[in-house]
Amino acid sequence: MNQIKSTEKMNEVSLLRLYLLRALYLLIVVGLAIVQWPEVLLQLIHQEKSWDLMEGVVACMLTAFSALSILGLRYPLQMLPLLLWEFVWKSIWLIVVALPLWSAGQMDESTWATASACLIVLIFPFVIPWRFVFAHYVKKHGDRWR
Repeated sequence: MNQIKSTEKMNEVSLLRLYLLRALYLLIVVGLAIVQWPEVLLQLIHQEKSWDLMEGVVACMLTAFSALSILGLRYPLQMLPLLLWEFVWKSIWLIVVALPLWSAGQMDESTWATASACLIVLIFPFVIPWRFVFAHYVKKHGDRWR
């Protein structure tokens, strides 16, 4: 019985951490609502300028990310995979793309802008409840296969 209680206590996320997660989701929602949603809505309404393939992909993915982040305000723990995905892809991009360009002195203005936007992931490790992530996504038995 005591072991069950200590395991539950270990998996519990503090109220402060939940508020930090909600603040992070809110930052994402507000930031992308200011920057991304107007672009997508203007494209939808006016369709004056045709986006190239990657520009359209990025705009739609960021808009979907911000829309799903709204759910994170209410369900911060259930939406953790969304933050983990964002943390992982931006970290990979910074290490694989930006860091080599920066160390070679070959960062152009566009790459600097993307790197600057990706640097928000520096706060993620301090907000994500890693003990909870480990308990629920690494240690916990997965769903059955058949």
